[in-house]
Amino acid sequence: MIEENQLAVTSASGVVFAIPPGHPGWIESTFCKRECSRYVCSSDKGPLCTCGRTWTYHKTHGIKNVGVSEEVWSPAHHTVSSPTDSYGTIDFLGGPHPNKAQFIRLGFDSGTDHIFQLLTREWGLELPKLVISVHGGKVNFKLNPRLKLVFKEGLLRAAKTTGAWILTGGTSTGVTHHVGDALISERSPRLRSGRVVSIGVAPWGVVENRASLIGRKKDVAYQSIDHPRSKFAALNNRHSYFLLADNGTVGRYGAEIALRRKLEKYISSQRLPARTNCSIPVVCLVVEGGMDTIRTVLEYVTDSPPVPVVVVEGSGRAANLISFAHKYAKEMEESSTALDGIREQLLAEIQKTFNISQSQTNKLLAELLQCVENVDLITIFKPSETSESKSLNQLDRAILCALFRARYLTAAEQLSLALAWNRVDIARSEIFIYGQEWADGALEEAMMEALARNRVDFVKLLLEMGVQMAKFLTIHRLEELYNSKQGPANTLRYIVRDVRPHLPRNYSYSLIDIGLVVNKLMGGAYRCSYTRRKFRHSYTDMMKNFTKETPSRNVLNHGLSQYIESGHLSLIEDLQYHVEPSHNMFTQPFNELLVWSVLTKRQDMAKLMWHHGEESLAKALVASKLYQAMAIEAADDDLEVEISDELRSYAAEFDREALELLDYCYRQDDDLAMQLLTCELSNWSRQTCLRLAFACNHRELLAHPGSQLILGDLWLGGLRTRRSTNLKIVLAIICPPLILQLEFKSKEELQLMPQTEEEHMIDLKDEGDPSEMNHHSSSCSSSPIVSTQTDHIKANKAKRANTFKCVEPSNSDDPECNFCTNDIDSDSNNLPPSQTDSIEGVKNIHSETIGPGCAALHHHHQLPFTRKLLEFYAAPITKFWTWTIAYFFFLAVYTYTLLIRTPPNPEWNEYYVIVYIASFGSEKIREILASEPVNLKRKLLVWASSMWNCCDAFFIVEFFVGMILRNHESTLDHGRVLYCLNIVYWYIRILTILRVSRFLGPFVTMIGWMLQRMVYYVTLMLVVLMSYGVFRQSVLFPHEEFSWFLVRDIFFKPYFMIYGELFADDINPPCGNGTNPDGSFNPDMPPCETGRWLNPLLMTAYLLMINILMLNLLIAVFNSIFLKTNVHSHKIWKFNRFAVVMEYDQKPALPPPFIVMNHFRLFTQWCRRRYAGVKESYDCGLKLFLDKDSLERLNDFEEESMEGLVREREVKHNQTNEERIRLIGQRLDGLNSKFDDSHHPDNALILVDSLESRLNLLERAIERATNTCLAFNDYVISQESFRQSSGEKTSSVTPSEATTVIASALDGEKWTSTPHHSDTSSNNSDNEPVEGDESEHGDTMAHKDSFPKTLASANKIVRRASTSHLLNRKQMILKRQLTEVHDEEENNRKTTMSSLLFRGNSREKHRPFASAKVVAEAERLRELEGDVYHMMEGVIRRRRHRDSENLDASLDEMIRTTPIQFEEIGTSTDDDEMDTNILESLAIDIEDSPIMPEEATHDALDSNK
Repeated sequence: MIEENQLAVTSASGVVFAIPPGHPGWIESTFCKRECSRYVCSSDKGPLCTCGRTWTYHKTHGIKNVGVSEEVWSPAHHTVSSPTDSYGTIDFLGGPHPNKAQFIRLGFDSGTDHIFQLLTREWGLELPKLVISVHGGKVNFKLNPRLKLVFKEGLLRAAKTTGAWILTGGTSTGVTHHVGDALISERSPRLRSGRVVSIGVAPWGVVENRASLIGRKKDVAYQSIDHPRSKFAALNNRHSYFLLADNGTVGRYGAEIALRRKLEKYISSQRLPARTNCSIPVVCLVVEGGMDTIRTVLEYVTDSPPVPVVVVEGSGRAANLISFAHKYAKEMEESSTALDGIREQLLAEIQKTFNISQSQTNKLLAELLQCVENVDLITIFKPSETSESKSLNQLDRAILCALFRARYLTAAEQLSLALAWNRVDIARSEIFIYGQEWADGALEEAMMEALARNRVDFVKLLLEMGVQMAKFLTIHRLEELYNSKQGPANTLRYIVRDVRPHLPRNYSYSLIDIGLVVNKLMGGAYRCSYTRRKFRHSYTDMMKNFTKETPSRNVLNHGLSQYIESGHLSLIEDLQYHVEPSHNMFTQPFNELLVWSVLTKRQDMAKLMWHHGEESLAKALVASKLYQAMAIEAADDDLEVEISDELRSYAAEFDREALELLDYCYRQDDDLAMQLLTCELSNWSRQTCLRLAFACNHRELLAHPGSQLILGDLWLGGLRTRRSTNLKIVLAIICPPLILQLEFKSKEELQLMPQTEEEHMIDLKDEGDPSEMNHHSSSCSSSPIVSTQTDHIKANKAKRANTFKCVEPSNSDDPECNFCTNDIDSDSNNLPPSQTDSIEGVKNIHSETIGPGCAALHHHHQLPFTRKLLEFYAAPITKFWTWTIAYFFFLAVYTYTLLIRTPPNPEWNEYYVIVYIASFGSEKIREILASEPVNLKRKLLVWASSMWNCCDAFFIVEFFVGMILRNHESTLDHGRVLYCLNIVYWYIRILTILRVSRFLGPFVTMIGWMLQRMVYYVTLMLVVLMSYGVFRQSVLFPHEEFSWFLVRDIFFKPYFMIYGELFADDINPPCGNGTNPDGSFNPDMPPCETGRWLNPLLMTAYLLMINILMLNLLIAVFNSIFLKTNVHSHKIWKFNRFAVVMEYDQKPALPPPFIVMNHFRLFTQWCRRRYAGVKESYDCGLKLFLDKDSLERLNDFEEESMEGLVREREVKHNQTNEERIRLIGQRLDGLNSKFDDSHHPDNALILVDSLESRLNLLERAIERATNTCLAFNDYVISQESFRQSSGEKTSSVTPSEATTVIASALDGEKWTSTPHHSDTSSNNSDNEPVEGDESEHGDTMAHKDSFPKTLASANKIVRRASTSHLLNRKQMILKRQLTEVHDEEENNRKTTMSSLLFRGNSREKHRPFASAKVVAEAERLRELEGDVYHMMEGVIRRRRHRDSENLDASLDEMIRTTPIQFEEIGTSTDDDEMDTNILESLAIDIEDSPIMPEEATHDALDSNK
């Protein structure tokens, strides 16, 4: 019977493994080795056996069986198997640290399922997402340095990004050696993080020094060096694992081929993990190679299923042959005759490359052509030649794209593979293409997998492709994400245990559990939406409906029923939920995913979710608070210090994001930015950004000018004062009639200020909107809405002067007028001109937007007298001074009470103190009951989180204890002492009042921090103090009996010694056993205690430690705190200012002891609400209540600011020195690559052709300019001769006419191979007379009539000059080329130019190609030159017979210098015209003839042969 932890896998032979992997005997019982059992003489190896060993070896090992002469040796019949005796660890020597690799010797017919279990379970490898099988030459060869670099980078990138296994031959020869060079930069195979799994499958019989590998679980020191004369090969020292296939032979390859192919096929049958339905893909990579490589490629492409092959072009031999055949295989699809043209070339190249017979060549050609029949299975990789295409033409990209083209996968399967490989670039360029169709739910499943795997780039890509997160995110999916085991390690399970103690082992988190976690981390009165009653009811109903819809799922039914009974869900693993649209309850999915990303410590994903969606500022603050709380929890749980530091760094990052976003918003629009800080966040427990910033201790954000403007405005409340504010308030408090002299804000301005929900409802009541009032009275869960707000009215800088522009409902009859504004003109007069203009623009926009009738109403609604009194006493600054005056009066009365004699019965002053403290205590009770949490226990926890509240409660109780004792005559003195102790605290409590001061507030904060640090100092001090105190007491007073005074004496005197009270008489008191020191008798002299002389010595050491060391240490600590705090003192004060404003805003207007009247009024109102059944609302925070439209516009502004901030960051990033240096480095790399290519022989021919073509273009441009000048000169001469022959007066030629003639002549000379014929009617124009008037005015008309004829004459002249010049230029080019060829042959330079077809293989072909090229060009030019001379001879002879005066001198000179004997050609009357056209055509042919095209080089080479 097989146990659960054992491996229960049935092999193909039906054997069941009873020994699990990991057991000491599993390897030996599963794998075997092979040894030859019969001597079969090999005909080609002489006396050696076919296995490669001698007869002596067989005889020594007891093998006496001898095969017959014609017997064929085979591993299956002539070997015996036995348990393997070679497996363990190899330590490769030669480096600073030995590289370790696992190895095993196994039979060539071992089961692939056993090998797979060995790799994954015994050696602990993770399942691969891709297998790259590298094939190529087994003999060492050299790669182009640039190609080698591309191969190295591409192979590593493909393996790292996809988690691939690389399979090679294992030995340090051939292509495996280049793979090992690529793995040099990798980590040790022992390190799992970031390593590349490289598995070498090598034949056991060819391994160098294989005898040292024999041993079980053996650590072998191995030197990876090949011996020059050895036929064996050493193992490559950069591989991680070795499978040494044994078929009983020695020195022969082939044992590993079948084993490697079977292993690859077995791996390809395994499924990828997680949600993907694809099997593990396998791809073959070919680099160089021989004939066996071509056969291997044929096996891959003809296998079922076929395996895609990637061939590296230019690596040599087989790779180049396959690349060339693949290139023409594509052309065969369009033209069937293309194969016939390359067959002979392929045969010649195969025979030359491998040096084999004709029959073998034909067979190899057939195999090669069969390989390239299916062009989709073979991908040719050619390294990019330009830096621009480098990123698009890389080896890893070619490998991955080859799989997509060859496997014929659907788009969803391709996306699953790309997700498994984490290659978003492949998905973007190859999968998400135009016209791609997706099945329903395919992208949602991909999004779910990308979120679970933390693939940030894929999530971003899917969002760009249109995945709707509001439709995607459901409760089931969100819970599945929280319970996913993928992604980085996090501390969520530790926090869940705090809120859900005694969890079962297989417990699955529910959203209610997550809500409790969020409440715990956020602290205070924060309530996550998952824990609210509305969500819990909906969640429970949905789970019940879900169980009814899926009764067949027993596991799910059990979990849901458990949730219904106990309030949470149990573990539901690997369950694919069918989500109904109605189950979607998240209106802001990015908010939920942000919380999920933060709790699971996925920082990059959290940043992505922060960039998307609304409420970016609030999301950043919430993320910062969660991270800070998680860091504290990690530190309390004694986790690694790095975890806590990492979480704090994440929090600081979100703090910076929030501050930069607020600053950008403030720079765009300060009014809207301040609205962002104070508007109610219904999705975040109805908090505001200011309160969230205070909760996460974000000093910089609260110290921002926008935040301070809001706090300053809230501090003043409904007042509008600028100078001597405190003096005015104090005088108004003392003399209430002065209140009327103060300036108050208007009603519209008050509505735009943050206010509590109660104040907002009062405003609604004043506006006379009973329906809305009833709506807010009946439900406190929904936020109160002000429908009197619009963002069309903005005050820009005027708001900083406490001048607010606001709107209110209009009673106008205009149906389009829904808003009205106050007078902007009255406040715009005090503003700068630029701001006044902007306000005027706002007024115009407002009047156009909300109607003409509404725009006419611009006036303030002044507050009535009763409202002014209410606003004055409700202002936080008024409450502060009222409470402060009352507090100091209380201290004065309390001090007076204690300084005088305490009477038996309390008097008025003592009664006042009692009433004050009692009313102060009742206020503390009101604070507890009115706090935002609903649960009383949570209220107490939130209230007790403040140290001052705890101290207040303690000393209030202590006061009433003293009061009780004071009322009894026997304990009156004890009560008075308690009073004296009590007043100490009330004086210390003045520090809370001093927090308001800009100068004293930071010092109060310093005192608090110093007290915290002093606790550690007191601990150190007690250690030193007790060490000396116990010694002193025990040595000086050894005869004391036990009493509690002994404990006092230990600390009493040593403690006061710290402050300089040394008690000198007790340092070394006199003693003498009844005698004085002078020897006289004194019976009162105490006896001398033993060791008393040690007390001065230890006291000296004690004072040195405590007074000099410890005190200076404490001073240094305090100095450090002071320096750090003093630098940020303004930020500290501004941060504390928020707490002060919020505290006094929530206090009643009357101070103690008059606060009792406020408490009575509040209690009466509470009774009325309870009687009316109105639900209580504990939301007392200051907020800005916006309507739906205004809130939507505010969110739009925040989103636009977010996009602008991203663009601004990109611009700044591109302008940084680091980015510029990186770009310069990339350009230098590109230039270096081009420089290396220009010096490499394989690319020299390409570079020469490119330079030659550029020089030809330059020569043509120069020749064209020269011909223009010659044509202009000949034209002037011809005009003069023409005028002289006609006997008429020569008229001058204007520059414009000359330009027109020359341009017309040159237009006929096209720089193409198509000849252009001139007009035949103008050939005889040279001898025709010109008719015209004899007058001066007739010259112009005569010139116009002769212009066409003159144009034809100039045409011929230009062409003649061009023809002569072209012949001379061609002769110079020909001489230059011949000179270069002769110089090259004389210097005997060994050129390694590759041929045009196989540049990476045939390196000695450049010289014959270049010679044949020049010879063929020379012969062609001679033929053309002869034809030109024959044509020119006929033309010249006819012109001489006709006595032509316009004979070209260059033609005559050419006839005299030409050694060719001319023969007369043609006697037609139009011979002159015909010869001229032929001559012009030849001139154009000469000009357009290329130096030597690539297609002509083959013909020239064949002719030379």
